[in-house]
Amino acid sequence: MMFLAALLSILSQGAAVPAPVIRGQANPDALRPNIVLVMADDQGWGDTSFNGHPTLKTPALDEMASEGLRFDRFYAAAAVCSPTRASVLTGRHPFRMRIDGANSGHLPEEEHTLAEMCRELGYATGHFGKWHLGTLTREVIDSNRGGRPNQAQHYSPPWQHGFERCFSTEAKVPTWDPMLNPENGKPYGTRYWDEHGKVVTENLEGDDSRIIMDRALPFITAAATEKRPFLAVIWLHAPHRPVVTGPSREEPYSGTEREDLRRYYAVVAAVDASLARLREHLDRLGVGDDTLLWYTSDNGPEGSAAEGQGSTAGLRGRKRSLYEGGVRVPGLLVWPKQIRKPRRLNCPASTLDTLPTLAEILGVRLAPERPIDGVSLLPLLMADGPDERPGQAALPFVSPKAAALHAGRLKAIRPEPKGKWELYDLVSDPMESRDLAADQPDELARLVELFNAWESGASQSRSR
Repeated sequence: MMFLAALLSILSQGAAVPAPVIRGQANPDALRPNIVLVMADDQGWGDTSFNGHPTLKTPALDEMASEGLRFDRFYAAAAVCSPTRASVLTGRHPFRMRIDGANSGHLPEEEHTLAEMCRELGYATGHFGKWHLGTLTREVIDSNRGGRPNQAQHYSPPWQHGFERCFSTEAKVPTWDPMLNPENGKPYGTRYWDEHGKVVTENLEGDDSRIIMDRALPFITAAATEKRPFLAVIWLHAPHRPVVTGPSREEPYSGTEREDLRRYYAVVAAVDASLARLREHLDRLGVGDDTLLWYTSDNGPEGSAAEGQGSTAGLRGRKRSLYEGGVRVPGLLVWPKQIRKPRRLNCPASTLDTLPTLAEILGVRLAPERPIDGVSLLPLLMADGPDERPGQAALPFVSPKAAALHAGRLKAIRPEPKGKWELYDLVSDPMESRDLAADQPDELARLVELFNAWESGASQSRSR
């Protein structure tokens, strides 16, 4: 923690950093923690026991919440998966990259990713699980877009963006026996690919979260054995549909009447078990103390409130909506060596903040010519740090149909393309039940002006 405080002091004074890095500068004396980024797929804000779910048991996530930083207002950058994933790797809003939705666009070659930044600093880099930022093959029909002639321009696999080890799919797979269609037992049509662009064919039966972790853990072991810091990006498919589980996995939830809910709970429990396995492995290798582990989800839960399986814990909206239930997601960060006192934070934070936070920890000063939309959360990691967004920076959201902007406790949202803007106080009204637009027109105008200014600037980089 003392090193973090010193680092924050040096950077706040604008000290020069000597060693050049592509599109940035790095301080060779900065910290080099191991970094593990875990993202669930479609896990809702309420899909954890630490957030009050009445049935689900998530002991590994609960342990993280009790040990490190627990963000009560953590946001996916978008209400669907592909844009959020782009935000994690770049710190830039997906609107700038024309990644407007799932299966839309691809991660552009000119983006400087977190994996490239870490690799330049000597890190081992690995991606495991769902990619969804472009196709992984031009040769065979694969997943949603791979191999189609009209999608050739979207070939953009993780091994072209700084990842030296890969076990990756283009898009979703079933959460049990991922290569098989659960309805008919035939091939599902989405393959796992390695860093050489080869199809993986072994150890693909059973729980998909376990299968992914079976690849990530040996990568971590190899890096630790070589005394090399590592970046492991582990993007699980669960609990995205098709939600499938093994015969005995539903037993702990036998008291739940709906069969689909029993399956869903079992799949979330498998995610939690994989997290426990990961942390035990890190500790067994002796690297857990200096590993920064960040956990979140890519968006809110699928389906309607009545028929869907995931929970928003009462928040308005779900996946594809910019109301809170579509974008507020679990957010946990542990780093035992530096974060020794647990903190529960109420300020807004986002997947956009991942890269700038890690860049500051690693002593990398990002090049100014590419605007970064996230902010470094380093001040929040301090035991006596503030509970406010650094710089009081606003958080913009854009989808094909809606727009929103968070500024402190207030949120402006335009839920329809030509609809009226609404205003909510998320501290006193997290369920967004009382529109304050008529009562606080000046505040609404201020937030709308902030959004319009951001959108205008982002549109200029979007056109490049």
